[in-house]
Amino acid sequence: MLKRRTMTSLFIAMVLGGPALAQGAGDPEAGKAVFKKCQACHAVGPGAANKIGPELNGIVGEAVASVEGYAFSPGLVEYAKAHPVWDEPTLTAWLTNPKAEVPKTKMAFPGLKKPEDIANVIAYLKTFGETGEAAQ
Repeated sequence: MLKRRTMTSLFIAMVLGGPALAQGAGDPEAGKAVFKKCQACHAVGPGAANKIGPELNGIVGEAVASVEGYAFSPGLVEYAKAHPVWDEPTLTAWLTNPKAEVPKTKMAFPGLKKPEDIANVIAYLKTFGETGEAAQ
């Protein structure tokens, strides 16, 4: 049985919607389909390499602006000082509107507008370990 505090938090998230819904839930299979929007610039899976953007293996829980061999914008390096880890809330804000999070980012993508798309992409990214293997 859920505790009252947890139930209240879930209710507030459901009522408020938006990015709060994207945290903690998601369908990796649906996220794989949404990730197709990202594939022009990012790669995941075994053998993934940096492209226009960094490869994203193991990104959930990884330090911000830390993918080896990728030259991050000074804006994202500065952002990393206040947001040291790509956790779900940070990824949610980033995927919603990268330019609002880091005005001088190199990332040109305008963001995902549907909270369920954001949750699904995060769930999909969680399936990849650091070298692209299935995450445990």
